[in-house]
Amino acid sequence: MKKLVTVDLLKPILVLALAGLASGCASNHKKPYRVDSHRTYKPTATAPSVSSIAANPSLPSAASSYPVTPSPGNALPGYSTSYLSGPYAGYPSVRNFVRYMVQRHGFSESYLIGLFSNAHRLESVIRLETPAPSYGPSKPGSWTRYRNKFLTEDHIEHGANFWRNNAAAIQKASVQYGVDPEYIVGIIGVETYFGRNIGKTCIFDSLTTLAFDTHRRSKFFTSELENFLLMTREEGLDPRQPVGSWAGAMGLGQFMPSSFRRLAVDFNHDGRRDLWHEHDAIGSVAHYFARSGWQFNSPVARPSNSAHSPSVIELSTYGGNEYWHVYPNFKVIKSYNNSNKYAMAVHQLAQAIKHRVFNSGQMALRQ
Repeated sequence: MKKLVTVDLLKPILVLALAGLASGCASNHKKPYRVDSHRTYKPTATAPSVSSIAANPSLPSAASSYPVTPSPGNALPGYSTSYLSGPYAGYPSVRNFVRYMVQRHGFSESYLIGLFSNAHRLESVIRLETPAPSYGPSKPGSWTRYRNKFLTEDHIEHGANFWRNNAAAIQKASVQYGVDPEYIVGIIGVETYFGRNIGKTCIFDSLTTLAFDTHRRSKFFTSELENFLLMTREEGLDPRQPVGSWAGAMGLGQFMPSSFRRLAVDFNHDGRRDLWHEHDAIGSVAHYFARSGWQFNSPVARPSNSAHSPSVIELSTYGGNEYWHVYPNFKVIKSYNNSNKYAMAVHQLAQAIKHRVFNSGQMALRQ
C-alpha cells in the first residue's frame, strides 16, 4: 500500500534548491512557421505535459527506447519518393511545410515527401489535445489528488535509488551548473518516474498529428516539428525511431525538440546527446534550470499563514486550502511546466527524496 508523505515531514528540510532543464515538457519558444493563416492560436508558456498522469512502472526502461543512431551524414533509407501519399496526401499545409523546410533548411524534397508519406495520423493524440470542456466549479482537493500521484513511497524510494545509482553524475551536474541535486532528481521523478514512463508514441507521428490535425496550438507544434526534423538531422537519427509522450516530449526529462536543440548536453562525453540515458538527462535538466535562472542553495517554497501577498499561492486540499510563500526558484520550476501544482510536486518530492537519502546513511550529502 502506497504511503503519502505529509507536509510536516517535509518542513524540516524545506530550504534547498536545484536547477535544470526543460519541458512537463520542457520547451523553448520561438516565432513558429505559419501553416494556415485562418487558424487561431493562443500562446502558452509550455507544451502540454503528461506528468500529471500517474507513472506506470510496467513500461520498458528508458534505454531500450533510444533509437539506434545511424552515422551522421548517411542517407536514411525508405523515405524518398516524388508523390505524397498516405493520410496526409490531400493536405496543402503539409506540402507548404515541406517547401518551407526545403527552402529554409535545405532538406531534400523527395526525402520529406517520403517521410510524410509514412506518417500516421494518431486519433488518440487528437483526443488528448482537444479534451471535452468541463463545466461548473472545480471540485475541492485538486492539490491533494495531484500530490497523491507523485508523493508516494514508491516514488521516494525509486528516487533515492536513482540518486544513489547516479551519484557521481548528479554531483557533477550540481557543481557544474549550480543546481541543487535533489531538484534534478525531483524533475525526472515527476516527469518520467525516473525513466520508467518515458512514453511510447512515435514523436514524428505525434507532432505531425498535432501540427496538421489540431487547431488550438497548431503553430506551436508546427514549430516543434520543424525543430524535431532539424534535431534528427543534426543528431543523425531516423525521424521515425524516437519515442516519447503524445505531445512530443522526449527522454527522462521530457524535452520538447526546441529545448533539446538548445539545452540538451552530452554530459557523459560519448559523442551524442542522448536524453534517454541517465547521465545526459541529468546534465541536461541541470543545464535547463541554470539557464532559467536557478539560485543555488536558495529557498523554493515555505508554508504561509497569510494569503494576502503576491508571493503566496493557494492550493486546494480536502481539508481546506494550503498557502505557500514561493521564491524565484519556484518560478524556475514552473518554466518547465507552468503549473503551481506541478512545481510544488517537484519541490516536495525532491525534499522527500533528499530526506530519504540523507537519513539512509548510505550516502554523504553535500550540505
